[in-house]
Amino acid sequence: MPIRVGLLVTIEAKPTKGDEVAAFLESAQQLVEQEPATVTWYAIRLGPTSFGIFDTFADDEGRQAHLSGAVAEALGKATPDLLAAAPDIRAVDVLATTRH
Repeated sequence: MPIRVGLLVTIEAKPTKGDEVAAFLESAQQLVEQEPATVTWYAIRLGPTSFGIFDTFADDEGRQAHLSGAVAEALGKATPDLLAAAPDIRAVDVLATTRH
C-alpha cells in the first residue's frame, strides 16, 4: 500500500501527568489497530512531559477517518485532565518511505 499522507501530532502533558499520558498512548495502540486505513502509527516520548504521534495513510480519506476515530475522541476527552494544551495536529505529505 503506498503511503502518501500523514499526521504529526505533538502533545504536552501537565507537569505531573507525563506517566499517565504515556500509559494513555500505549493503550491507544489497540484502538489504532482496528483502523484499516491507518498504515503506520507511532507514539513517542520526547521528554518527561512531551510526546508525539506520527501516523501514515494511503490517502486523505484514511487520514480523515483516523481524525474522527476512537483515538482522536479519547484524546479529546483526556485533554482537560492530562494535557497542558490542546494537541498540535499537523497534516503532512509523505515524500518517501522505506521498509526492510
